Amino acid sequence: MMTPQERAQKSASTMWENDSASQRVGMKLVEIGVGSATLTMTIGEEHLNGHKICHGGYVFMLADSAFAFACNSYNQLAVAHQNSITYAAPGKLDDVLTAKAVEVSKSGRSGIYDVTITNQNDEALAHFRGHSRTIKGTHFTEIEA
Repeated sequence: MMTPQERAQKSASTMWENDSASQRVGMKLVEIGVGSATLTMTIGEEHLNGHKICHGGYVFMLADSAFAFACNSYNQLAVAHQNSITYAAPGKLDDVLTAKAVEVSKSGRSGIYDVTITNQNDEALAHFRGHSRTIKGTHFTEIEA
């Protein structure tokens, strides 16, 4: 029988293997827990917009990926139902962004997760709230002992 933490880690590992989008923009999965996840990404030239700051879409993508790993940590397929983000400060070239997702509520098929995106100085750059819905299916087959 798997522990909840083992289940979360195996779910994340299975998802990460197939997540070329997050990998291709330079994200790293740093930590996974039951209902939580932490991802990082270093801002490179390819992430900058016309103002020479990190494009908000990349910040959103980092937050959305952390949210996805957190809400999928139960080995039950979960998808975004609705997400929103508030930007507090810009990310700059060579900043190391960290997205920490935590579960706020989980009831039935619905979950709510808050993600805070900070830079290497622990300054908050954005606040994201994600609402998830579970769908049919699992990331892997669990064998009962």
